[in-house]
Amino acid sequence: MFAGIIENLATISSISAAPPAAGYGGSATRLCVALGAMAAEIAPGASVALNGVCLTLVGQSDGVAAFDAVPETMRRTNLGGLRPGDPVNVERSLRVGDRVDGHFVQGHVECVGRVRSSSPERGDFRLTIETPAEYLRFIIPKGSVAIDGVSMTVVDAADGAFSVVVIPTTWRCTTLGIRRPGDSINIETDILSRTIVTRVDALLGSKTSGDAVLRESLRAAGVIA
Repeated sequence: MFAGIIENLATISSISAAPPAAGYGGSATRLCVALGAMAAEIAPGASVALNGVCLTLVGQSDGVAAFDAVPETMRRTNLGGLRPGDPVNVERSLRVGDRVDGHFVQGHVECVGRVRSSSPERGDFRLTIETPAEYLRFIIPKGSVAIDGVSMTVVDAADGAFSVVVIPTTWRCTTLGIRRPGDSINIETDILSRTIVTRVDALLGSKTSGDAVLRESLRAAGVIA
């Protein structure tokens, strides 16, 4: 579990097939990330989020940490488009008792969105991200969303996309500041919103519950689309 508060903007040092000794049969990808001093603070087996994707540290040496990603992870996230030298957002998993300054993030990226626009707005910066409809319905104005692992508050959601406004510090210290129209960006919707919408959909879709008034009330409140 994570909070969406990025600790480090690190750099990919190398990308290769995971060695046979790792036991994946040659199908996994090994991502090596230059974490600097942070690497010494993370033990093998620890969970670390890279661009919001929860991965397991398999080894580290001289400030470079290694993570293995299976084909499903590479396909379903923007990790598959990384190249050596690219920056990645890094966050270590929460410990019991840690302050949660963002929101609860699982590190389970659901889809990849596309940046529709990136523009300054009154000293801040606005990102508008195109999102598949099946996931956009979980994204609610003033709710939370994780993009590239960064906890953000949703400004609005309509016309196949949602927007967030990014403060200058976050813009400079995360990958959000380098995202341009057309770039891919990892999206994880808020687990609370996702759970509520899914359960309400199941309730309203059942044969024993066809209450149109309830459905319209929930739609007006922004709970369902």
